[in-house]
Amino acid sequence: MTAIFAKLGVEQFNPDAATLIRTVVILIVLTGVVAATHQLPALAAGSPRTYAFLVLSGLATGASWWCYFRALHIGDAARVAPLDKLSVVLVALFGVGFLGDSRR
Repeated sequence: MTAIFAKLGVEQFNPDAATLIRTVVILIVLTGVVAATHQLPALAAGSPRTYAFLVLSGLATGASWWCYFRALHIGDAARVAPLDKLSVVLVALFGVGFLGDSRR
C-alpha cells in the first residue's frame, strides 16, 4: 500500500515536497513511539562510530526516498515498486560480500 499511497500523493504534487512531508510524518510518529516507550535516554548511549553509521544510513535512506518519489512522479507504480524492491537482493549480496553474512 505504501507505493499506491505514494503514487497517489505525487501524481499532482512536487515529489521533493512529498518526500519532505513523508519524512516529517515518520519523524513525528517515531518520536512519539520512542518517547512513549521511555527509550529517549538510549539516544545518548551510542558511540561516535554508531552515530556515524546511522547518519550515513539516514543519508542513503533520504537519497533512496528522494529517487523513489521522483520515479513515482514520472512513472507507473507497477514499474517503480519492483525496481525499488531490488534493493533486497543488493542487501543480500552486499551483506555476504562486505559483512561476511552467511546462512547458518
